[in-house]
Amino acid sequence: MDRRSIIRNTGIAGVLAAGIAPAVHAQAAVRWRLASSFPKALDTIFGAADTFAKKVNDMSGGKFVITTHAAGELMPAFGVVDGVQQGTVEVAHTAPYYFFGKDECFALGCAIPFGLNSRQMTAWMYDGNGMKLMREFYAKYNIVNFPGGNTGCQMGGWYRKEIKSAKDIKGLKMRIGGFAGKVLERMGGVPQNIPGGEIYQALEKGTIDAAEWVGPYDDQKLGFNKVAPYYYYPGWWEGGPELDFFVNDKALAALSPENRAIVECAAAFAHTEMQAKYDSKNPNALKQLVGNNTKVLPFSKDILDLAFKEAMGLYEELNNKNPLWKKIYADYAAFRKDQNLWFRFTEARFDGFMQSQKL
Repeated sequence: MDRRSIIRNTGIAGVLAAGIAPAVHAQAAVRWRLASSFPKALDTIFGAADTFAKKVNDMSGGKFVITTHAAGELMPAFGVVDGVQQGTVEVAHTAPYYFFGKDECFALGCAIPFGLNSRQMTAWMYDGNGMKLMREFYAKYNIVNFPGGNTGCQMGGWYRKEIKSAKDIKGLKMRIGGFAGKVLERMGGVPQNIPGGEIYQALEKGTIDAAEWVGPYDDQKLGFNKVAPYYYYPGWWEGGPELDFFVNDKALAALSPENRAIVECAAAFAHTEMQAKYDSKNPNALKQLVGNNTKVLPFSKDILDLAFKEAMGLYEELNNKNPLWKKIYADYAAFRKDQNLWFRFTEARFDGFMQSQKL
């Protein structure tokens, strides 16, 4: 008599009495650690890691647990790529452009000056060639990327003095995220790559003259308005910066198909929720900042023109010296061209009209 006949005829009690264990395929519990590049105080950016972990836990019925750790707990904010590459942690949540020093291509997975906006970036990743091209690149670092949030177009930062023209950029010591510092440097500025949790002290002490982070909600939390009165826009270097979950390739491969699908779905949810939070919270924060005497000002045209010129010059130089950059950027630039053509007829015209109305 086979196992199934015994179970059918005697029930589970008979099976146990006969000393025959039924074939039960229980899935082993999985525990991962996530290292973030952000402080816990920022419920928007760090919060995406918590959202991701909660969704993984919920969808797995508590059998897949991810603990989240702020910058500095397990490793420095800018040490998370090494941590994932070496398998010290299974996953990190970060802004890829922080690591442009390893290779400029990291910036293409996040934001480059005068690049894609947030919707366009998501389109390139999910329905264009972005995910394929970036995963080919990240494979060198034992990383599989999943889009993990977007802030939308950012503000242009906080300044201790007015920036009236391009000549005021010369000698300006500015905390500016990642790759954009290369363009600022070509404009005569002095870029500083400082983690989010350390910016306020540097700005307060005058170690730097200016700093950018994200936008009103986060910037108000970090207190920049207390030490720098001038708030400029737009953040031409971050039209749609994508955050990523960087997963160690071996850790991902070791998961069951169900758990790999859970990781992908949880990341997509966190990706959507982050920008929803920013779009919801930024307007009121901006009104509060203005109410507290923050001077909100646009960058002059000559600043934008010079920044654009230097950015395009930088990309051409990289095309000539970094073959991987040339390959990915060619696809990125072609996608950007088509997207801007389309948005010119729809989003830009509609948004411009609506923002001119007094509703």
